[in-house]
Amino acid sequence: MPITLLENSPFNNFLIPGIILFVIIGVLPLIVSYALITKWDWKAADRLNLFSQMHWSWAYSLYTGFALIIWIAIEAFFIKQMAGIHVFYVFLGLMIQAVTVLPSVQRYYQVGKV
Repeated sequence: MPITLLENSPFNNFLIPGIILFVIIGVLPLIVSYALITKWDWKAADRLNLFSQMHWSWAYSLYTGFALIIWIAIEAFFIKQMAGIHVFYVFLGLMIQAVTVLPSVQRYYQVGKV
């Protein structure tokens, strides 16, 4: 990708955005996926869970959808254009959120259910 794409951004090169992208859109979703499958109990992650009645991985799945949508919106803003791939990833973020809030999924990830 040409460095000229970063002209309107606060970055001089792709290193910092790449690291952010790798961690927030790469590593974190892998951890969340593992936790969704295993219902792994992680107290540190539970501190940022805004939904106390839900397992932290459920909340982070919702956060992941938001992060993807926000990332794409900021990227489109900085590069001053919108491509089909941006639309696809916004749709993917919305689908992550839609599946996360399905009633059956919410019931499965409730904490302390009888």
